[in-house]
Amino acid sequence: MPDLSKPPLSDLVAFLKGDGAVIGQVVVIVVVAYLAMRLASVSVRGIVKALMDREATEGTAQELSAVELQKRMGTLDALGANVVRTLIVIIAAVTVLGAVGIDIGPAIAGLGIVGVALGFGAQHLVRDYLNGALILVENQFSKGDVVRIGGVSGTVEDFSLRRTTLRDLDGVVHTVPNGEIGVASNLTRVWARVNQDVLVAYGTDIDRAIVVVDAVGREMAADPAWKRRILEVPRVERVEALGEYGVTLKILGSVRAPERWAAAGEFRKRLLAAFQENGIEIPRPQRVVLARGPDELAPTTGPSAGPTDEELAAGSE
Repeated sequence: MPDLSKPPLSDLVAFLKGDGAVIGQVVVIVVVAYLAMRLASVSVRGIVKALMDREATEGTAQELSAVELQKRMGTLDALGANVVRTLIVIIAAVTVLGAVGIDIGPAIAGLGIVGVALGFGAQHLVRDYLNGALILVENQFSKGDVVRIGGVSGTVEDFSLRRTTLRDLDGVVHTVPNGEIGVASNLTRVWARVNQDVLVAYGTDIDRAIVVVDAVGREMAADPAWKRRILEVPRVERVEALGEYGVTLKILGSVRAPERWAAAGEFRKRLLAAFQENGIEIPRPQRVVLARGPDELAPTTGPSAGPTDEELAAGSE
């Protein structure tokens, strides 16, 4: 058996117990960190795929194309994987410093202080990214949708994990941080209502007015230009109210969501023509103007309120 107390075996033993052991620990830490990052990437990809598959089969992501679905999965996968990898690298670096004999207590304390400072300073940024990820997973809206978010309305022109860009009807561009989106109202999701209140004058034959309105809806739905865009024929649902000026009829129908404004405008135009043709009056407030002539505007001369001092003096004489 070789004598381990003599060189060069003694030098090798000393190396393995000293620097060799440190190098071995560093190698093990690096290998474990690498395997953890690979495992994290696979795990994040699986979680993202499971979430998106569930939304695509049961949730609002059913209308997304395969290309858009893959794009969203890639964005979420990259975000989750980068966050996990960053945490693993930080933990591995701190562990390596401890293995080589560097006192990591101050470093950990410093990292804690920096983390708290960054947490306070970047909390809005973190909230933007987290909310953006949820918007992608839940498919609350996509590019081209007309939405109301953060107190503004418009068409979604651009969307990222941090912010959403809208252009309103006047052409103004609004940039809304995703963290500010508490309620997202999507006006172009699948279908929309034609919800119209029509006022007819008192004395109108209500049954005849209902027949006219329903006929306008059927004619519009039969029009080749509109038949594929109307899902439910607009018709009178009920007598909504008896108001100051007339009777309100509630008209409801449904159309493809992007056609909600065009369909409502076309229906109102046809309805106005049908009312004029059938002599149905839409009441409006009446204003009475009283005109006075110059003589009527001049001040009138009335009896004196009482005798003056001069008249009283003359009478006493």
